[in-house]
Amino acid sequence: MKHAGSDAVVVSRETRTRLESFGELLLRWNRTINLISRKDEAVLWDRHIQDALQLLPFMPAGLTDAVDLGSGAGFPGLVLAIASGCHFHLIESDQRKAAFLREASRLVDAPTTVHAARIETVDLPPVGLVTARALAPLVDLIGLAMPFLAPGGVLLAPKGSNVAAELTAAQERWHMRVERASSTTNAAATILQITEVSRVGSPI
Repeated sequence: MKHAGSDAVVVSRETRTRLESFGELLLRWNRTINLISRKDEAVLWDRHIQDALQLLPFMPAGLTDAVDLGSGAGFPGLVLAIASGCHFHLIESDQRKAAFLREASRLVDAPTTVHAARIETVDLPPVGLVTARALAPLVDLIGLAMPFLAPGGVLLAPKGSNVAAELTAAQERWHMRVERASSTTNAAATILQITEVSRVGSPI
């Protein structure tokens, strides 16, 4: 499996081995379940695994539990669980993708709980971190994340070239503090760190 270059997040040899095992399983399952685009198979490490790993430095210190919305093939939640040791609740409504997440978690002994259900139906104690990748426009994503965010919690959301328009739309409905960081895997992408969220018109 091709590895990323100099901007890559460095992980231990043991973690890299587990991530490679996860990637190999993903490629096997991808023959029968559409987990990633077939054209992305050759660049799985850079395009997906390293793209998820770059969120590691933005995870709050001392975190024990996190929620990943619309986990799909495990990006970013399962990758972050493997690399950080933090327990992730992976929420994925597609039953076949949820089955993959369970098998991948078992294979690499990742600290996860897979919820094969729609996001709106999952009831969990609030956590300090919610992640989501390519799930929904920001204005809707914040609404999905809010029930899971503890006071002071962080929503980490990688976004593409349309980030400015998404932020403008979101700010019509939500008060929030936003910090931006450039993606190291996609020059057109931005990592949003969103905190202090409240609905416009509600007491802040």
